[in-house]
Amino acid sequence: RSSDLNAARKLTKDQKKAKKLKKLTEDTTLGVHVAVYRARDISNLSNKFKVDMNAQQYHLTGCLILFKDVNLVIVEGGPKAMKKFKKLMLERIKWTAHVKGKSAEEMNENRCDLVWQGTNRDRNFIDWKMKQVGAEVFAREHLKKYGVEHYWDLALSQSIVEEEEENVT
Repeated sequence: RSSDLNAARKLTKDQKKAKKLKKLTEDTTLGVHVAVYRARDISNLSNKFKVDMNAQQYHLTGCLILFKDVNLVIVEGGPKAMKKFKKLMLERIKWTAHVKGKSAEEMNENRCDLVWQGTNRDRNFIDWKMKQVGAEVFAREHLKKYGVEHYWDLALSQSIVEEEEENVT
């Protein structure tokens, strides 16, 4: 009978787990997809949690650097995970959600931008980390350990250009 054959082919719990993990950890031998996002404000704990947990669940490597108006999210991974994470960052998270101690006007201006995306030959990060920094120097220093300080420069220059445009209008 076919039901007997199906039962014989059924995977064990450990085999199911291994298959699911293999599916999630994509093959990055041909290249690693990288994306750099900048959010003005990630003080909303719900948003911070979503970024952190989704990066871990999609088996992405990289870091979240928390600093005043330039909160930088750098992620590396396979194409499927990166596509899902991009949708999370640019569509699913409500960046304008209210935070205690912040005015509604401040939060209405909050948003997340994709600074850069592309591919690298190898991963720069070993795992996923969140880092709170008090000065630009420390943020740049932290990224220099991984050889990606140019991502900080890129995000910071975009932030400065945005501020100048806002002051002009």
